[in-house]
Amino acid sequence: MADFHESITDRLQEFIEQQHIFFVGTAARDGRVNVSPKGMDTLRILDPHRVAWLNLTGSGNETAAHLLDANRMTLMFCSFERKPLILRLYGTATEIQPDQAEWTELADLFPDLPGARQIFDVSIEAVQTSCGYAVPRMTFDEERELLCTWADKKGPDGIADYHREKNTVSIDGLPTGMRT
Repeated sequence: MADFHESITDRLQEFIEQQHIFFVGTAARDGRVNVSPKGMDTLRILDPHRVAWLNLTGSGNETAAHLLDANRMTLMFCSFERKPLILRLYGTATEIQPDQAEWTELADLFPDLPGARQIFDVSIEAVQTSCGYAVPRMTFDEERELLCTWADKKGPDGIADYHREKNTVSIDGLPTGMRT
């Protein structure tokens, strides 16, 4: 059965830090719901009620568009390798782009990954755990290097062009707020 917690406990923080993948769910008031897998070393727990995740350049920018329309976000973590557990963090988020003052302080918490586009600073309102009994057991082999290789090859100017072309409007036509 599901249990709700007021914050990220030490035990839940340890679980989060062991995961190789997490999922981000957002939705505008109308249009598609977006669920996106995130990997690499892109999540930090700042305190029991706050996390930050570094968003890398992708084919879309749904999260940013959705937050402008309806500021709500769910982060989900699943245990694939050990004792079954699903953990969800429910909250609201602030988007931080590289030209904002807050960027430097938060970006310093992450590795220098090419194509870093935004940091989402998430205020956690509720934490939920559930069994995860139906989640399959899988083992982690390695991170994919494709995104970093692609971003390095494009270079800063190519990434900026890509942001202008692919990341300023969502698939449902909503503005993302991306400054290019």
